[in-house]
Amino acid sequence: MMTVLQKLGGRMSSVPAQTRKRVMWTIAILFVLQLYFVRELIAAELLFGALFLALFALFGICYLIGTLWENGLLWADTGVRALAMFTRRSYSTLEEVSKRPFRHLRSESAR
Repeated sequence: MMTVLQKLGGRMSSVPAQTRKRVMWTIAILFVLQLYFVRELIAAELLFGALFLALFALFGICYLIGTLWENGLLWADTGVRALAMFTRRSYSTLEEVSKRPFRHLRSESAR
């Protein structure tokens, strides 16, 4: 039973030496070019991945700022409403106290 290399060796012996040399150089060049293209594809994928990551981070930051802005407005609205109620109560209490006399009507001055 012959191996594949032995079969190829038997067929290649009938091919002239210069043709064999050209075929080997062509195969070597194609192999090197394939390695080069694979490296280029990997580099391009890394660049696109970095670009995608940068855009994702930018959109994430924008989303975070928008969410914080909306929640901040909600908290500010709640705080202003609480402050307004406190101010109304304080003003009405102050008004009520200011309308009361300092002494009772029936009280006499101390001499």
